[in-house]
Amino acid sequence: QVQLVESGGGLVQPGGSLRLSCAASGSIFRFYAMGWYRQPPGKERELVATITTKTGTTTYADSVKGRFTISRDLAKNTAYLQMNSLKPEDTAVYYCNIHAYQGTDYWGQGTQVTVSS
Repeated sequence: QVQLVESGGGLVQPGGSLRLSCAASGSIFRFYAMGWYRQPPGKERELVATITTKTGTTTYADSVKGRFTISRDLAKNTAYLQMNSLKPEDTAVYYCNIHAYQGTDYWGQGTQVTVSS
């Protein structure tokens, strides 16, 4: 069992940047990977980026490649999502996820990101 708490969302103008954080209640090293997902208004939840905890291998959705960067800090049990060159279509509730080796998924409560002028 693990609890995830996201922070760092907010309102930003197009072209701006935000950094999301996801703090886990325990060691993330015992899990396989962490990730960020988002749910735009009226749409399904979609994958944004993932990172494996041990090797730091990353994957990204095509829509965010080159603009977003996922990272993790094992000492702080925290994952981050650096979002640059934000677009209005990035507006969504962003959720942190941690995936266990046995297949269980845990989710944070979500943080709102709004990109608007």
